[in-house]
Amino acid sequence: MTSALEISNLQAWYGESHILHDVNITVKPGEVVTLLGRNGAGRTTTLRAIMGLTGARKGSIKINGTEAVGMPTHKVAHLGVGYCPEERAIFSSLSTEENLMLPPTLKTNGKGMEVDEIYSMFPNLKERRNSQGTRLSGGEQQMLAVARILRTGAKLLLLDEISEGLAPVIVQGLARMITTLKAKGYTIVMVEQNFRFAAPLADRFYVMEHGQIVETFAASQLDAKMPVLTELLGV
Repeated sequence: MTSALEISNLQAWYGESHILHDVNITVKPGEVVTLLGRNGAGRTTTLRAIMGLTGARKGSIKINGTEAVGMPTHKVAHLGVGYCPEERAIFSSLSTEENLMLPPTLKTNGKGMEVDEIYSMFPNLKERRNSQGTRLSGGEQQMLAVARILRTGAKLLLLDEISEGLAPVIVQGLARMITTLKAKGYTIVMVEQNFRFAAPLADRFYVMEHGQIVETFAASQLDAKMPVLTELLGV
């Protein structure tokens, strides 16, 4: 089976700063994989490098078997990749529904999720569909940022710290969303600081430190790896 995402010997720079050092990650179709690590470990840079949003890149990034390391960002998106950055990027002057409808669908990747299906998954957004972006709570903005990607037809989702700063009840809703998307066949790569949120959701974990992968293990090994994680992450 072709991997949904296969990163081999990836190196990335911001200007002259060498951030990623020979990163290797494999994600199978339909998997949820979490990148763990302290702030500055290189997790967000890894997501940005996949999308072509860093400076120079070397190595290989294959998306469903297609080499993407030399592609511009819009071409990467058309391979069926959706990136949800930490800053969410909701347009404050547009309504919820206008924000939702803004990105074009990915013609090369089939049909995006229908608006009715999105609203059934995010009932808060349906209730607030005519509200301005600035009037949404942090949790609603996060839901909208993810929902916007789903409508494009992206099947590989890169989610950066989606639970950060949100109330526990909203975080629980996001966990249900990820479980639902996995059941629908989406492939998800998450960067998460909230270990309690990420641990029950992921099939596999990669731990990063100083721009390198220092540990990789399956969900079934989580209990055995807790002493190592405590040392590396302080969880």
